[in-house]
Amino acid sequence: MDDSAIPFIALATAFALLIFTLCLVGVRRFNLRRALGTVDASICTAGNSWRMGVCRYQDSELEWFRLLSLSFRPRHSFRRSSLELLGRRKPTEEELTRLQPDVVVVELQHEGQRFMLAMRFDAYAGLSSWLEAGPVVGVGTWR
Repeated sequence: MDDSAIPFIALATAFALLIFTLCLVGVRRFNLRRALGTVDASICTAGNSWRMGVCRYQDSELEWFRLLSLSFRPRHSFRRSSLELLGRRKPTEEELTRLQPDVVVVELQHEGQRFMLAMRFDAYAGLSSWLEAGPVVGVGTWR
């Protein structure tokens, strides 16, 4: 083999791996969005940095997945019975540069830890309905 072909083979391999990884991220995103009860939502935890992702409603949990990841496991999982809706607001001027347009910032608390989700208003309406439809803690059972 000619020594001049080695850099070409290395670049071609790196490019193929990049394309393969992007395809995997696309397939993961498609599978997440295909399921019922998923919405685009950025999250801000104690570190005050916004990260883009996807929220998925389960029977007893709200799961948040990172947007650019290959993992099929949620990054954050919040039990429905411990999740409290504190309110909503418009993004501040500083947040507008980091968030998608036309979102509301939803302030939540889970087991004493506060965090925020940024989502479209219709997704917020779905989240508040999902939370209100849950059973009262200590009363009744899950259906």
